[in-house]
Amino acid sequence: MRGKLIPTLDTALDFALHLPPSSAASGLDQDEEWCEVTIDGKRQRIRLHDYAGIFNVPGLYERLFQESLECDSPRVVCDLLAQQLDEDGVDPAVLTALDFGAGNGMVGEALDDLGVGAIVGVDLLEEARDAAHRDRPDLYEDYHTLDLTALTTDDRSDLADHDFDLMSCVAALGFGDIPAVAFAEALNFVADGGWTAFNVRDRFFEEDDPTGFGGFLRRLFSEGVLKKRAQVGYTHRVSVDGEPLRYLAVVANKQDEIPMQWATAA
Repeated sequence: MRGKLIPTLDTALDFALHLPPSSAASGLDQDEEWCEVTIDGKRQRIRLHDYAGIFNVPGLYERLFQESLECDSPRVVCDLLAQQLDEDGVDPAVLTALDFGAGNGMVGEALDDLGVGAIVGVDLLEEARDAAHRDRPDLYEDYHTLDLTALTTDDRSDLADHDFDLMSCVAALGFGDIPAVAFAEALNFVADGGWTAFNVRDRFFEEDDPTGFGGFLRRLFSEGVLKKRAQVGYTHRVSVDGEPLRYLAVVANKQDEIPMQWATAA
């Protein structure tokens, strides 16, 4: 295995994490949640979707999401993928994965544990890339920091060189962090017949979803661009006031190129 459980004692900071009291957290939507962190006697507030700020504190992402808020999505999504690969007799070692919204490598680590042969990280944030190299060195074959809604010719060439046949996207969809255009661009780098494993808040699959993202995903399945292999509902994590956040984990095969006008319409 390339990268294992980090942060180590050498990289983790001595900090105190403070979740808001229920009275302050009640009614907050998922992208409005916040915590406070005390470092060297100084206390600061960080939104849970301020990933750059979180990644800049070694050990905070794991302490906050994995330990305090009980995030289980990397395991759930990758276990579901493993089941489908096993059903098809696919050896994970032959796959090259695009880990989209890679962050500091929690999902990449789960893919590595599954035995995926090569993993390439992609994230918008340089802070995410730096945290991945700090926390899980040698996990990724490569790690690109770029905006998939504004790819250059060189960006496209660099990504195409990897010959992806799997794309993962975990805990990154549905709140504007990754728009439909970026998701479509990423998935279009996966070969036809390849795999995708992702999760999304269950409410984004509802007919009255106001974000448009759920409608875009439903269209991919209804038009046959994606062939659903497995879907399971589960608790992604708890909210800062202890309520379960229900998500869907999805594994599918990509059947065809995604028309970009579908994504822009979403």
